Amino acid sequence: MSAPSFGLNKPQSEAVHYMAGPCLVLAGAGSGKTRVITQKIAHLIENCGYESRNIAALTFTNKAALEMQERIAKLLKDPKQAKHLTVSTFHSLGVKILRQESQHLGLKDRFSIMDSDDCFSLVQELAVTTDKAIIRGVQNSISLWKNGLVDPDLAEKNARTEDEAQAARIYRSYVATLKAYQAVDFDDLIRLPVELFRSNEEVRDRWQRKLRYLLIDEYQDTNTCQYELVKLLVTGIGKKPMFTAVGDDDQAIYAWRGATIENLKLLGVDFPNLHLIKLEQNYRSSTRILQAANAVISNNPKLFDKTLWSEHGLGDPITVMAMDDEEAEADQIAITLSAHRFERRAKFADYAILYRGNHQARILEKSLRRERIPYVMSGGQSYFDRAEIKDIIAYLRLIANQDDDPAFIRAVTTPRRGVGQATLEVLGTLAGQWQCSLFEAVYKGGLEDKLTDRQLLPLRKFCDFINALESRATRPGPSGSGENAGKVLDDMMEAINYEFYLYDSFEERAAQARWQNVVDFINWLKERACGGRDGEGEEKNLLEITQMVALMSMLEGRDEEQDAVRMSTLHASKGLEFPHVFLVGVEEGILPHKGDPDTPPEEAAARVEEERRLMYVGITRAQRSLHLSWCKRRKRAKEVIECQISRFVKEMRLDEGEAVPQESEKITPQARLANLKALLQKPRNTPEQS
Repeated sequence: MSAPSFGLNKPQSEAVHYMAGPCLVLAGAGSGKTRVITQKIAHLIENCGYESRNIAALTFTNKAALEMQERIAKLLKDPKQAKHLTVSTFHSLGVKILRQESQHLGLKDRFSIMDSDDCFSLVQELAVTTDKAIIRGVQNSISLWKNGLVDPDLAEKNARTEDEAQAARIYRSYVATLKAYQAVDFDDLIRLPVELFRSNEEVRDRWQRKLRYLLIDEYQDTNTCQYELVKLLVTGIGKKPMFTAVGDDDQAIYAWRGATIENLKLLGVDFPNLHLIKLEQNYRSSTRILQAANAVISNNPKLFDKTLWSEHGLGDPITVMAMDDEEAEADQIAITLSAHRFERRAKFADYAILYRGNHQARILEKSLRRERIPYVMSGGQSYFDRAEIKDIIAYLRLIANQDDDPAFIRAVTTPRRGVGQATLEVLGTLAGQWQCSLFEAVYKGGLEDKLTDRQLLPLRKFCDFINALESRATRPGPSGSGENAGKVLDDMMEAINYEFYLYDSFEERAAQARWQNVVDFINWLKERACGGRDGEGEEKNLLEITQMVALMSMLEGRDEEQDAVRMSTLHASKGLEFPHVFLVGVEEGILPHKGDPDTPPEEAAARVEEERRLMYVGITRAQRSLHLSWCKRRKRAKEVIECQISRFVKEMRLDEGEAVPQESEKITPQARLANLKALLQKPRNTPEQS
């Protein structure tokens, strides 16, 4: 019996059933690539004799991995088999490899994973500066070097300026410090497995036998390090490379974070018998939208020729609105969206407003609120990602689990209490030798030989403080569930003097805003401890509250089913689709983004090509209707500048069909009322199917 293959077109079916060797599926926007991957996994299990535990599908987001696993379970005769699959992000697979092979890399079993804020603080210390732009720049350089498999020696050798040479020297110290801390950063989760597989044939062979078939989603987004990991997993002496890579060169929009479109070219070089299959039928958009997308992207040099087509019919004309300024643009979009929704009897969730940069969102939000249009933001900062909230959570995490090394490092250094980088490096080295946590290492007898009293006493005082809080956090109280969590929290905040730290570290307004966030967070925790706002829930001790917060911070943002307009950057919109899309600020300097005027011509051309791919991604998010807008004038800082419509609008060749660009003036309240009256008097369309 064959795996279910209902609903597959001919190229999709070929991609699912091709098993003669390495395969590249060039999947255009909306061409059903996830269906191909899930059906192929079902085919591997049901018909090709593969055990589910020997198959890995790699994605770029946890959401995509979860959706994929759920879809595979529905296709299998025995849905339980899906649980044994490795369906994960590259980074999650990296963690899995490192956990199992830590001893081969000189890491303890419970090594720490440092988040971006932890790494920022480390770079800040090493760079001896408080200039955030410099610190972020160095941090970004280190990330790109790691993703490009460039070690500190090569980074320094290739430095073109003194700033680059200085960043490379910081990189060397950064790597040494992480090693001493028995810690890794986000980029190490892929870099270290690559280094391990390169140097240890036995470990590499074990993982090749474990993962016999590999599927890679969004292949165009891979960086050098990720591609190297794929190659190391699928190639070996006497081993036939068995993998399917699914990607689209026209949607490669992440060069700024190390992704390289060259990986698509390299596949054909490294695997000469690579089989190419193109998915060109689009199941998402109308013909007009696809014609515009094809016309724009045809201006880029092509790795592979591909033309999207659709059976959805011609569709609505694409509109182009020229507005006086950004305020008029925001008002026009809110009013047009409201009227369009009324006319189509659509839901708010059928609409997306897409923009090049987050700074464009603020004025749009004001207009949406004025029109009482509900909206949700994509790619915004999570409440739990705020630095001041993470500082407090670090203390709570440490109280709950004293083996949590990243929490220890953050808490012991925020606020400063006389524990510096040199002290932590010594502690990290000893913790590695003793195979214990940093917290446990503080109380080890041999530490006195390595640290002075001035270094050791603040450490032990801090750990005594955490131990006392931990004892109170779990101690049975009057309710039987533990000492009053609110009292423990108040005492903790008073002892660490966090308010003073904020006002000492930031300008008054910033410190005030951060402290208010902390106060709100502590009050929110107290409410939960007392059984919720109404006090009718079960009373919780501090340990139980901490576990609840950890879970909430992981799950936050998953429940986005409310009926609301989606506002998103173009980068964050990739992989999404909406019946109706408003693409705003389509003008020179925004889309394409204004680059550095001193950039060499070759790099400048490559940047415009990537911006064009970003425009293509924006266009192909739309299913039924697409509305573009641009401003004749726009405020930049305190200056008003004249703007030009984006070259990409001309490249859409809208004047060659029925979709002719339209000049729109700002709608007056009177005109808006007349429009709504006209809508009420005309027959409504049937509700749209999304």
